[in-house]
Amino acid sequence: MAIPLVDLKSQYAAIGAEVEEAVRSVVESSAFILGPAVEQFERSFAEFCGAGECVGVGSGLDALTLALKSAGVGPGDEVILPANTFIATALGVSQAGATPVLVDCDEAHCQIDPAKIAPAVTERTKAVMPVHLYGQCAPIEAICNIAREHGLVVIEDAAQAHGARRSGVRAGSAGLAGCFSFYPGKNLGAWGDGGAVVTSDAELARRLRAMRDYGQAGKYHHVERGTNSRLDSVQAAVLSVKLRHLEGWNSARRERAEWYGEELSQLAEAGRVVLPRADDANTHVWHLYVVRLPGADRDAVLERLQASGVGAGVHYPVPIHLQPAYADMGLGEGSFPVAEKLAKEIVSLPMYAELTRAQVAEVAEALRSALE
Repeated sequence: MAIPLVDLKSQYAAIGAEVEEAVRSVVESSAFILGPAVEQFERSFAEFCGAGECVGVGSGLDALTLALKSAGVGPGDEVILPANTFIATALGVSQAGATPVLVDCDEAHCQIDPAKIAPAVTERTKAVMPVHLYGQCAPIEAICNIAREHGLVVIEDAAQAHGARRSGVRAGSAGLAGCFSFYPGKNLGAWGDGGAVVTSDAELARRLRAMRDYGQAGKYHHVERGTNSRLDSVQAAVLSVKLRHLEGWNSARRERAEWYGEELSQLAEAGRVVLPRADDANTHVWHLYVVRLPGADRDAVLERLQASGVGAGVHYPVPIHLQPAYADMGLGEGSFPVAEKLAKEIVSLPMYAELTRAQVAEVAEALRSALE
């Protein structure tokens, strides 16, 4: 039987009736835009993240863009971010009118390398945007220390880290703001697009609420040149239900990561596979389980896995600086050697809370066969 990379059907089977009841209540109330369901979710998610406020928006990309704009980042400014991330991180900077400045990552945990940040700071640098990649936090203490030394704001891209902690602090609550995506495949995913910004800065939250709603401070009173990016009530209702299950799902993902470690231990000892590592300070939520295949033809292995029914993938095969969309950066091969090396070796294996031990063993056996 095929094993998908993400199995939302199994999740639906477990909570479908609960979610449908919540959606029905929104439909019956007809409060579809910025209604009580949105307010309830915003309160719950802010509390969950350990932040003062949450502002729901239309997508994770909008969360990044609006957080930067609301923090005063715009044309003429530079924002430092890692080269190995989904393109939305860079697009958020670009859509805010600022310039993305890339730095390399560390090979052990695939997170932005703090040692690379300070050398990238210029007189135009306004912000640092660490990405909590694959479900564990970047070294946020070091990043925030560097930011303070240089007078920069920290906007966290926490789109893959719902519920993750570092030294007890939730992802998204260490910097000025944390940005989340609720794309359906996320640990906390909606039934469509959605996003949010969490912050404990009341003024930033005020600006965000205006910016997402045509720049309105009140009905037909526009104080900003805003946009239309509002988390709708149906998605908020879905998310409120799922939020109640999130800690359990994240715990289940950690268990499945341990299973993978056991099943793949021989391949790791033989040097055929490099297993992902959780930083000792982190509580990982394993949005993705990403292994490295040094010395192997990654694309051929991936093709064999998929042919065997294992829904493996690559997050992400092309670093930002090598994307045609950012060719104007003028950065070619060799600019960020660690990110480029990882991009050629990584494979994401199936990971979700409903994955069974037998399925994990089957994936491991398929990987062993694909490497032969």
